[in-house]
Amino acid sequence: MATNKNALIRYQTLDKCFRNPGRMYFWEDLLDECNSALAEFDPKVEGIQRRQLFDDIRFMESEQGWSISLKRIRDGRKVYYRYNDLSFSINNQPLNDSEAEQIKSALQILSRFSGTPQFEWVNEMIPMLESKFGLIERKNEVISFESNIDLKGLHFLTPLFNSIINERVLKVTYKDFKSSEPYEITFHPYFLKQYNNRWFAFGLNSDNLVPNWNLALDRIESLSETSLKYKPSKTDWEEYFYDLVGVTSPEGVKLQEIVLKFTPEVAPYVVTKPIHPSQKHKNDPTGLEVRIKVIPNFELERLVLSFGEQVEVIFPQDFKERIAHRLNLAIRSY
Repeated sequence: MATNKNALIRYQTLDKCFRNPGRMYFWEDLLDECNSALAEFDPKVEGIQRRQLFDDIRFMESEQGWSISLKRIRDGRKVYYRYNDLSFSINNQPLNDSEAEQIKSALQILSRFSGTPQFEWVNEMIPMLESKFGLIERKNEVISFESNIDLKGLHFLTPLFNSIINERVLKVTYKDFKSSEPYEITFHPYFLKQYNNRWFAFGLNSDNLVPNWNLALDRIESLSETSLKYKPSKTDWEEYFYDLVGVTSPEGVKLQEIVLKFTPEVAPYVVTKPIHPSQKHKNDPTGLEVRIKVIPNFELERLVLSFGEQVEVIFPQDFKERIAHRLNLAIRSY
C-alpha cells in the first residue's frame, strides 16, 4: 500500500477521533485507532509508532496540512485530544490548488463519456461539480441547484456516513415532532437518503428492535460512537425505496396499484416527470390516466394533494376516501 495512502487513512482516523465528543482519546488510543484502521485496510501493513503519530498531528496543525485547531485537555496526569470546534472536519475544508487540478483532470476524463448510453448522469454531474468546487472562473453564477442552506443537522451527514462505512453503533439524542423532550436511542446506521431537500438516516433501533428506523437529520440533537457490536443489515435499500414515494413505509400497508386521472392541462408535466418509476399512463382527450404500484403513504398523499383540482383518485377506494377527507378538512379552513 502506498505511503500516501497510509497517511490519508491515518489523517482520516485522527479527524474522526478529534471530533468525537463521546470519548476521550489519549495518545495511546489515537495510536491504536490509526493502527487498527491501517490493519483493516491491509492486514500486511506495519503499524506506526508514537513518533509518527505526533508527526501526523503536527502536520494536520500546520498550514501545509489543514491548520486544525486542537485542544489538549488534561485528565489527571494524562492529556486527551479534541477539536476546539467539534463541527470541524478536514473533509469540510476548501480545496487547495493541487486538489482542484486533480478534480479538473478527472472532469476532463468524465466529459469524454458525456452522451454515451448509461452515462447520462455525467451531463448533470459535470456542471454541478464545476460550480460547487469553484472550478470555473466567472464574475457571476450561471447555474443554481436546489438546496436548503438553512436546514439543521447537515453536520451530522459526514459522521453518519462514516459510521455506515466503518460499521459503528451510535448513541443518538433525538427529538421528533411529537415528543416534548429529547430521547436517546441506540442506532445501527445502514442507509442515507435525501428527499424533498431533507436528509434521513435509516437503520436498526436496537432498543425496540425496529430494523428500518427512520431519523430526520434536522431532528438529531447529538450523536456519539459506542463500543457496541454492529449488526449488519440484510435489507436491499434500493429495492426497499422502490415501492415508496418519499421515505415513509407505514407498518402493515401492502403494495397496491393506484389509479389517478389528471386533467389535459397538467398531463404533459406528469408524462415528462413521472410521479413514480412504475408509472404507466394512457392519454385521451378527457385527460391522462396514470397507474403506479406503490405502498400508499403520507408523502404520496401530499404529492396527490399538490395537484389540487387537476387530479382525481380513481382507485383504490380507501385511498380515494383519504384524499377526499383531507380536501374537506382543507375547505373548512376557508
